Parts: sequence; structure tokens; C-alpha cells
Amino acid sequence: MSDQIENEQRWREARRRAEILARLPDRPGEAEVQSAIGSLGISRATLFRWLKRFRQDDRTSTLLPRRRGPNAGMQPLDPAVLVIVEGHFEKLYATRRKPTLSRFQREVAADCRAAGLQRPSIRRLGRWLETKNQADLMRRREGAGKSEPMFLTTPGGLEAPAPLDIVQIDHTRVDVTVVDPVTRLPIGRPTLTLAIDVNTRMAIGFYLSLEAPSLTAVALCLTHCVIEKTAWLAARGIAADWPAFGIPRIIHVDNGAEFHARAFERACAEHRIDLVYRPPGTPRFGGHIERLIGTMIGAVHLIPGSHFSNIRDRGDLDPEAEAVMTLRELETYIALEIVGAYHARIHKALDLPPVAAWNARIADVMVRKPSDPRLFLIDFLPSEERTLQRDGLHLFHIRYWSDDLRWLMERDWQRLTVKYDPRDLSCVFVATGEGYLEARPADRTRPPIALWEQRAARRALRAEGRRALDEELIFSTILAQRALVDEATRATRAMRRDGARREHLGGGKMIDVTPETSVEGDKPLQLPYFAVEEWDD
Repeated sequence: MSDQIENEQRWREARRRAEILARLPDRPGEAEVQSAIGSLGISRATLFRWLKRFRQDDRTSTLLPRRRGPNAGMQPLDPAVLVIVEGHFEKLYATRRKPTLSRFQREVAADCRAAGLQRPSIRRLGRWLETKNQADLMRRREGAGKSEPMFLTTPGGLEAPAPLDIVQIDHTRVDVTVVDPVTRLPIGRPTLTLAIDVNTRMAIGFYLSLEAPSLTAVALCLTHCVIEKTAWLAARGIAADWPAFGIPRIIHVDNGAEFHARAFERACAEHRIDLVYRPPGTPRFGGHIERLIGTMIGAVHLIPGSHFSNIRDRGDLDPEAEAVMTLRELETYIALEIVGAYHARIHKALDLPPVAAWNARIADVMVRKPSDPRLFLIDFLPSEERTLQRDGLHLFHIRYWSDDLRWLMERDWQRLTVKYDPRDLSCVFVATGEGYLEARPADRTRPPIALWEQRAARRALRAEGRRALDEELIFSTILAQRALVDEATRATRAMRRDGARREHLGGGKMIDVTPETSVEGDKPLQLPYFAVEEWDD
């Protein structure tokens, strides 16, 4: 537990450093330098060393305090002191009584003195308070009437001063059935994850899959948002311009579980993205993305296989009998609707087309791009904490190994963060603090499998009364289940969908990254589309 508290404290300190350094101009003046030195409590040489490293990588984790020998002023709060501080925060500071910082510090100091602990200074407590969610803190101290106009105004008053200042993201189930690309038989309705830039109303990115809303869908939608899309459009035969790209400053989301995942919150902080949640029960706060989703869903109602918005509009049409589009074709259709229709039409709120608003306003914005789009995607993938054992890492009943893991055994790390691609468990990514190490199944003869296949196999084995499950048993069960699907002469819709979902393992859809952002020279870097959960019929 102490390791987890220490890691959280180190991360909060890295975020504080990043916020201060990000505010410095390209050539800071002496007053700005002295202000940063005072805020960070470091020397002038250290400031410029940190600044150089931060601007080269532009990732919060480059500023993590070292585990050995940190400055005294940067030490995390003692766990016992932290319990006292958090107690007074909940019961005193974050209440409508609105005590001052001095009063907060006196109450904490009194309890620390009674417990024989060293009391934190008022400056330390002030820095600790800066790590809290300021919108939530103001709401708790001063009420929603004071906090919402500042942090979460209604759609009519939600102002984004410039492109990429606020991006809203949401999911919807598309009202159209797609078909298998080989048999042309229906396999179900996909899910659309869509993002909009509030300032220009540009659809900045999207992701389409057969999976339920998940953290992985958000990761792929965000990756699509930040990359330049020239190569992506060309791969789909779309001769149009989609100029929107770049890392947003604020992401505005609802209260879905995927948006509250610790991996998502940490990844946003890593890339200096502020995460703002809609208040529960207030759909008006997502007005921009809801209207865009309505526009896109309205467009697919023209496609054969549409379910329409309600059964009265559908009439006697049979959507599954009418369905003709594959998932890839529907993805291209939606992209054409965005770049060829929506972006080109005059938007009532702007009095000009979204693409014209973007092109006119983006010149005044310093657009941030990820130095490595592949690492950006991995940062947002789901993760698990695992202990590195002598025989490797164990995840989802699979033993993973890499020769590069040997040197981690010599380090004093109890737990490691392991990122994984839910649609392909043949490789996981181990966070080391300096990047990621790739680990693969220790048994290289194992076929690539998806997380939903692993879970389905475990359910089947437990239904048979198997209590002890091992790697060999799970893989043999998956292969047997695949054979049943492949041998079915007239597969059910669920079986056809399962076949389509694992088609990617033989070379499925990819996100194309332009050569300018590739780390492989002139060859475009390709990132796999992932998905995580399965729909239940």
C-alpha cells in the first residue's frame, strides 16, 4: 500500500511540474524564470535541464521525481500524515463552511502533534490541494451555482476560446446492421465513438467497432483525433481533406465507467489533457456531441439495413434482410459524411462551415502532436498491476516473458503496470518509467487470441465443473470453439459475429499514421484497431 501511495504522490508532483513548465514561453524572461524556480524549489540549472527534457518529449512522466535522493521539499507526505490531511479535507476543507488554508493547516498540525508526527507546512498543503479536482472542490465549497458557470457551462454558454481547447467524446449504437465481408450475412449493429471540437464544431475523430463502449474504443478514437489523417483517408479511397488533428487541452465526457478508469485518467495527465466530467443527470452539458451524433445517425438511416430511430419509422422493413454494408464500408460511409457533407455545410452557430472555421482559427494555435502515435495509443489502453515473478508476468492465465524483463528484477519494484490490447493478447506492454517493454507468451506456439475469447473459454470450462484452469486448457478450449464456428454450415448471427471479430488476427483494420509522424522512416506506421468487450444477445 505504501508503494501505491508513493507512486501517486510522485505522479502528482510530476503533474505540478508539467503545469508550471508548460506555462513558460519559448524564451522566458528573467522574471518568469525566477517565478518558476520559486514555485518548483529548484536551481536555475535544474529548471533549464527539466525544461529541455520536457520540451523534447512533452510527456508528464519525464518529470517524475527520482526514487532515490529527491529534494527534501519534494518528498511525498508521510502515509500517516496523509491520512490526517485527507480526513480534514473531507470533513472540514471541502465543505460549505469554506475554512481558509491557514485554518486547515492548524487543524492538521494539531492532530499531527498529538500523534507525534511532523506537521506539513502551509505551502506543502497548498501544493497538495492543487492536485485535487478544482471543479469538484469549488462545487463542494461554494455550490453548483458557482462552479458550473466556471467549469461546466450549458451548451448555449460553453465557450472554447480556440480550436482544441475543448473536445467532447461520446458513444452511440448505430441504427444499421452490418454484414460479414465474406458471407454477406448480418452480424449485428456496431458502436460509434465520436469526438467534436467545440470551438469549430469539427468532427475531429471517430472509431467504429462491433464492441460495447470501452476504454479501448476511447483510446482508438483519441488516437484518430490526434493524428494527421491524409494517409488514413487515402487508404479508404477518400479524396477529401480532413485537416483536424492535435492533442486537446480539455476532454469533456460523461460519467461512463470507461471515462473514470484509472488508466484513462493517468493517460490524460501524462499528455497534459484536463479531464472534465458532466454532472450526473445533466445531459444538456453534452449538447455539442449529442447534436453531432444525431446528425451522423440521421445520415445512416438512408442505408439499407437501417433500424431507424423508432419502430414506427421502420414500418415493415426487415433491417437484417436489407443489410448490405460491411463494417469497413460503413466506416468509409461515415467518413465521407463527415468530410464531404458535415464539414462543408454552414453551421448555424458559426455562420460558416466547420472546416472553414478550423482553417481560419488554427493558425493562431500551437498544435501539440504526440512524438510517437503508437506510444500515445498504448498510454490509453487498459492496464493491470502485476508482480514480476522469476518465471515472468502472469496475466489472464497466460505467462509472458521477455529477456528485457531480467533487469527489472534487480530493481526495487513490487508491482508493474501492464498495458494490453484486448483484441490481441499475443503481446503486452510493460511500463518501466522510461517507456514500455514488449512481452510475449513464454510459449511462442500459442496462437493470437482476443480477451473475449479467453473469457468465453473460461466460462465454458467452469460450466463443465472445471475449477482449476491453466493456460494449456484455456488455449485448447479456444481452438475447439473456433473450429465449431468455422465448421458451421449455417452459422447463427452470434457465431458469424465471433468470426468477424477475430478476423483482425489475420490482418484486420489498421489506423494509418502519416510518414511525417512515423518512427519507421518513410514507411507509414500502422496501429491496430482494438476492441474489448463483447455484446450479449
